[in-house]
Amino acid sequence: MFGARCLFLALRRCSSAPCPKHTQAARLRVREALEAQEVADDIKVQGWVRSVRSQKEVLFLHINDGSSLESLQVVADPTLENRDLAFGSAVEVQGKLVKSLHRMQNVELKAENIRVLGPCDTLVFPFKPRERPPLEYSRQFPHLRCRTNVLSSLLRVRSEATAAIHSFFKDHGYVHIHTPIITSNDCEGAGELFHVKTSNEAPEPGKDSHFFNVPAFLTVSGQLHLEVMAGAFTHVFTFGPTFRAENSQSRRHLAEFYMVEAEISFTESLQDIIQVIEDLFKTATSIVLSKCPQEVELFHKYVSPAQKGRLEQMLKNKFRIISYTEAVEILKQAPQTFTYQPKWGGDLQTEHEKYLVKHCGEVPVFVINYPYELKPFYMRDNEDGPQHTVAAVDLLVPGIGELCGGSLREERLDFLQSRLERLGLADTYQWYLDLRQFGSVPHGGFGLGFERYLQCILGVDNIKDVIPFPRFPHSCLL
Repeated sequence: MFGARCLFLALRRCSSAPCPKHTQAARLRVREALEAQEVADDIKVQGWVRSVRSQKEVLFLHINDGSSLESLQVVADPTLENRDLAFGSAVEVQGKLVKSLHRMQNVELKAENIRVLGPCDTLVFPFKPRERPPLEYSRQFPHLRCRTNVLSSLLRVRSEATAAIHSFFKDHGYVHIHTPIITSNDCEGAGELFHVKTSNEAPEPGKDSHFFNVPAFLTVSGQLHLEVMAGAFTHVFTFGPTFRAENSQSRRHLAEFYMVEAEISFTESLQDIIQVIEDLFKTATSIVLSKCPQEVELFHKYVSPAQKGRLEQMLKNKFRIISYTEAVEILKQAPQTFTYQPKWGGDLQTEHEKYLVKHCGEVPVFVINYPYELKPFYMRDNEDGPQHTVAAVDLLVPGIGELCGGSLREERLDFLQSRLERLGLADTYQWYLDLRQFGSVPHGGFGLGFERYLQCILGVDNIKDVIPFPRFPHSCLL
């Protein structure tokens, strides 16, 4: 019969609970059925109808359950058709898995019984069969767009990428830490915070106005909490939602997004951090390409035809490394005019980042050693004279710009205390200074924007199209 493991799992699922007579068949997911190498009697497949074609002597259906980009062809006697059997309807089909005579698939399901579990009104359903709606159109229907090939493919890629990232860190001995979503820290110091309050904002007489007795915010980064853990574990990471109250409608920003963050103890070299970032990118991407070849190909064929070549370039070449000072000089000598004039001490804008990647041959480039005054308090002072830089690194990638940001952390108590006092933050971050008094070690880490990573490997132009439910200014649908 078809794959022994596949059949064993299917029979286990079916036999786990008593069923009526018509549900005794072994239940297969569409992907399992498509991967079957041989025929099988009495199986059941459940899913949503992607197409219906009725002929005089035969009825053709294609059904999909989200387990695969490819749908399973069902052939049936026309007498099994009913008025509720339409595009988008949920069905359960029972029958025999047989060798296919009608298309490229190895097998098809010869139906003996078709049950419509949930009808679909095709007149008002926003998506139509055999159409490929623009991503902007699909974005209007966050509750339904997962039914489209593009979004269902994206979500499978997203799932595999998540697993690949966790696998990378596990294989390299990292401990996964659940850092809090509600925090009293402002890690980046940019002030773009969501304030957490109760629904009843008016305090009761004689009581503190804050639920936590201190102002609380949605986290912008798990880094500071990871640094706490890096005092007990040499390698830690977190992967979770982060929030920025930046009033931006750009294609690169979301109010809620996911960050992959890691912290490494006992490292005094920025090169160590750089190597982990490059290895993570290449390893995770290779796994996604092997696990989701059809899904990635869909994006590279219909969404961004040039992305396949760019991604191959990224994977086969060593990432470049240049200093911030070199980057500014490259920008000053560029034959094009920028909206923001490049100058030493100024932040690199998106237009600058994209030019630098292009200048480096469309290969990802690490920019290191940024001006001291440009970066947050926790980055390690390079003590390099008049220029005065910190041991920071940003990874710039084709089409996106900044994908990762990281640094060595300032582990020296006197340096850190002096800077926090100048910023008026010494009292707020006394606990952070404590970390430098009790067994402090040289350490560093980085954060990778997960949605930007998906944009990078798939070639999706708008970040709102790589997350299931995008949140951005003036939009919080569902």
